[in-house]
Amino acid sequence: MKAKVLLSLILLCGNLAAPSARADDAAPAAPAVPAACELPSYLLTSESQLPKVADVVKAGKPLEILVIGSRSTTIPASEDASYPARMQAILKDRLPPSEAVHVSVEIQSKKTAEEAATTFVKLMEAKRPTLVIWQTGTVDAIRAIDPDDFRGAVTEGVAALQNAGADVVLMNLQYSPRTETMISVPPYLDNMRVVAQEHDIPLFDRFAIMRQWNDQGQFDLFSPSRGPELAKQVHDCLGRALAQFVIDAAHLGPAQQQN
Repeated sequence: MKAKVLLSLILLCGNLAAPSARADDAAPAAPAVPAACELPSYLLTSESQLPKVADVVKAGKPLEILVIGSRSTTIPASEDASYPARMQAILKDRLPPSEAVHVSVEIQSKKTAEEAATTFVKLMEAKRPTLVIWQTGTVDAIRAIDPDDFRGAVTEGVAALQNAGADVVLMNLQYSPRTETMISVPPYLDNMRVVAQEHDIPLFDRFAIMRQWNDQGQFDLFSPSRGPELAKQVHDCLGRALAQFVIDAAHLGPAQQQN
C-alpha cells in the first residue's frame, strides 16, 4: 500500500499507462525558450559525447530516438505535449530541414531497472534507434531496491543498449518535494552518476533540473492541486532542455543546425 501511495505522488506528469507509440510528428515547433524553462548552463552540460548521433546528423540520415520510461514519460490524452514529443519538435526546429527526426516511446510501467533491462535485447532488435534515453530509478527507490543491485542492473542495461549499437543517455528520477522525505533518493542518484561515468555516457539530471525550477519558483511542484496545465508546462520545459542537451552532447555546431 505504501509503495502505491508513493508511486501515485511521485508521478507528476500522469498516472495512466500509455501504449508504446511514435511521438506525434505534428507537434508544434519550438519558439524562443520561455522564462520558466531557463536553467543554468551546468545543468545542460556533459563531458560525455553522443558520437553516433553526430555521425547520423552530419550524414543527413534519419535520427531515430527511443525513450524508455515510466508513466511519467506521457501525459494522458495530450501526447503531443509530452516531453518526448516536445523534444522531437525542438530537434526538428533546430536541425536542418532535410533531417528526419523520429522519437518513439516505450513504457516500462512499474518495472525496476533490472526488470526493464531484460527487455532491451529484443527491443533494440525491433526499434534499432541511434539514441536511447533511459529514464529509470523511481520504481527502484520506491521499492527500496538495494542500491548496489540497482547499480548492477543499470550497468547491465546500458551495456545491452551500447552492444546493440546505440548512444545512451541516462535520465534520473523526478524531483518531488512531497515525497522527498518519504523515500531515500540520493543512493539511486549517486549510482546512476557512477554508471554514467564508468560508461562515459551523458546523464540528464532531471532531478536537479526540476528541483531548480521548484526552488526558484518557476514551478510549484509541492501544490496538491497541480493539474494538467502544470504537467504540460513542465513537460515542455523538459523537452526543450533534453533537446538542447542532445545537441550539445553530440557537438552539433552551426553547420549542423538551422540558422
